[in-house]
Amino acid sequence: MVVSKDLSQDDVDRLFRALADATRRDIVTRVMASGESVSSLAERYAMSFAAVQKHVAVLERAHLVRKQRNGREQIVHGDVDAVRAATRLLEGFEKIWRQRVNRMDDILATDEPSARGRDRQKE
Repeated sequence: MVVSKDLSQDDVDRLFRALADATRRDIVTRVMASGESVSSLAERYAMSFAAVQKHVAVLERAHLVRKQRNGREQIVHGDVDAVRAATRLLEGFEKIWRQRVNRMDDILATDEPSARGRDRQKE
């Protein structure tokens, strides 16, 4: 398993569980550019204010967002470093996959001449 040097396995699990939900991914997308209050986020979804708060709490535990109190409102901001950590993890998986594909290419390239020779012998 590819685990980042700066993230524990539990951190990785929280990160990807948080990103597994479409509403939470949308919230992260919205708050990356500029912060939004929890109440303005709640207006965007067909769910209760409490449900949106729970989504934000999941994102906070995964360190994808942070809340900042501004008077009576809580402003949600995206955490670029957490998104970068997720990107690094996915790049690690991609690297493993590309290495496997390259090994398959090498195997196929090595077997190719002998396969051609067998085909010619059958003719």
